[in-house]
Amino acid sequence: MLYRTVPKTGDKLSILGFGYMRLPQKKGGGIDEERAIRQLRYAIDHGINYVDTAPIYHFGKSEPILGRALADGYREKVRIATKLPPWSVFSRADMDRILAGQLEIFKTDHIDYYLLHSLGKDSWDKLLRLGVLEFLDTAKKDGRIKNAGFSIHSNTETFKEIIDAYNWDFCQIQFNYLDEHNQAGIEGLKYAASKQIAVMVMEPLRGGNLAGHVPDDVQKIWDTAPVKRSAAEWGLRWVWNHPEVTVVLSGMNEEAHIDENLRVAETALPGSLTEPDLAVLEQARQTYRRLMKVDCTGCRYCMPCPAGVNIPECFAFYNNTAFFPHSRENKFLYIGRLGGIMGDTPSYAGLCKHCGKCERICPQHIPIQQRLEEVSAVMEGRGMVVKRFAMKAVMGGAMWVLGMGGRVKRVVAGRK
Repeated sequence: MLYRTVPKTGDKLSILGFGYMRLPQKKGGGIDEERAIRQLRYAIDHGINYVDTAPIYHFGKSEPILGRALADGYREKVRIATKLPPWSVFSRADMDRILAGQLEIFKTDHIDYYLLHSLGKDSWDKLLRLGVLEFLDTAKKDGRIKNAGFSIHSNTETFKEIIDAYNWDFCQIQFNYLDEHNQAGIEGLKYAASKQIAVMVMEPLRGGNLAGHVPDDVQKIWDTAPVKRSAAEWGLRWVWNHPEVTVVLSGMNEEAHIDENLRVAETALPGSLTEPDLAVLEQARQTYRRLMKVDCTGCRYCMPCPAGVNIPECFAFYNNTAFFPHSRENKFLYIGRLGGIMGDTPSYAGLCKHCGKCERICPQHIPIQQRLEEVSAVMEGRGMVVKRFAMKAVMGGAMWVLGMGGRVKRVVAGRK
């Protein structure tokens, strides 16, 4: 296992981190907890020392399972990364309450890497108003958290604004060879690194889609490449080729995937890809672009939309339906992120008012209004308001359990 150093602290982290977002499932449904614990401990025994989770993963089940997986001495072998959910914070006191519940779940006195989860412009402004920077300062000073960071799926401008607002230890961005210039992108990666901020990468394989049912035209490129690698190895090596990347998170839930990723993480040094390697990856990227439903480059000239639609993100999710038709997560994430469930103002395609402003300034001359209608039909269907309400209720219930679970236990214990 190779390790890279967190610039501000000197902490040495495995370049491969274990993402606890996609846990193995039983045949009849539900999480296979015994297998999930066995997988994580195997990965730790083979050098992984960074594991990432969040309260909403598996609707509140991921953190407790991770807590049980880190018993028997495994807590001391890893750095835990988990998150503060902005959509569940309504006061400064909520921040301390949620963190206290997480410390109890993990049976620890500190979280090694603590993130503000999935920030956008609105959720960031909300947390600022509620005193989140004072919370981070206090929690670091009293030792409840060791490193403060944030994750983000927003644009480069918002990313830089947040980076400049606090003395962050690390951040977490989506980064892969299809998203080099989307969201924070390569510009954000280099910007964070220039400020000595460690960068953890999520979605290096776009939720496994770049390694699963890849389009036939892309698979032909891998099959005919001079160097034989799996689609997963190509994708991971591309991310690790960037020296600014500290940790790459992989949601590994198959033993074969764990072994393959561990093997690749033994040799994936920065700058190790050759020019022919990079040419192969560029060919794959261009093939994906050819398959796009909407030829949007994510330049954001169309933004801001007067109706609040996040046009580039709508198109990115819509394109995913062509790239990854077998994905079960695409519509769920679309509603979660663009439906306003995760803290930001709703920005889904159905909000379009057909003012036409976006089309007048789009450098790609995309018929944006027509394409947004297609996105709405495919990604939202009927009853978008009901779907948003249902998802918000489910996520709210999971957060209530997180915040109230510890209180209930203490009350019950006090009555005995």
